[in-house]
Amino acid sequence: MISTPNLLYERGLWPAYKYIAGLDEAGRGALAGPVCVGAVILPDDDPHLSQALSGVRDSKQLTPRQRDQLIPRIKEIARFWGIGFAAADEIDALGIVPATRLAASRAVEMLSFFPNFLLTDFRLELPELDISQAALVKGDQRSLSIAAASILAKTARDELMFCLHEQYPAYGFMRHKGYGTLYHRKAIARLGFSPLHRKTFTLKRSWE
Repeated sequence: MISTPNLLYERGLWPAYKYIAGLDEAGRGALAGPVCVGAVILPDDDPHLSQALSGVRDSKQLTPRQRDQLIPRIKEIARFWGIGFAAADEIDALGIVPATRLAASRAVEMLSFFPNFLLTDFRLELPELDISQAALVKGDQRSLSIAAASILAKTARDELMFCLHEQYPAYGFMRHKGYGTLYHRKAIARLGFSPLHRKTFTLKRSWE
């Protein structure tokens, strides 16, 4: 059963916090490329918001075409939105959790207005920011703000991996977006790591 995110959390918070940013990441488990975080602040004064954003849900539950169709609507309806990246070398230097939080901080900095509350997907808390926040288990399936942010993050990262494919076509980034598919792992075994690869991530040679 596909979960449909709603505005239950946002509506409970809006009387006290007008600018609530939903945050979610993409690319956390990939072997190559950056981790990306999207941030979305939805309007608190639109009675038709759920209807206007119908179809918005966890990006993993949508096809690339569905995500592409939703992006213009999310950007038009959102009060503010931002995207942040942390590159592979930053992931190697910091570790994936701190690097993901770095990307999240950059996404928040990209917002035209600083939020006064963060709704984040689980494990995406930002303790370094002096701002009220809540991390929700499966937040992208429960909160419309987080779901919209997940679509922003996924499409932005996919677009970047398409571009990076032109620089390193032998790895097939256009096909797998840097994730550890069999095709990708065989390419790494054959060619070694590129500058886009996370050297600290373990490569499983399960085809042998």
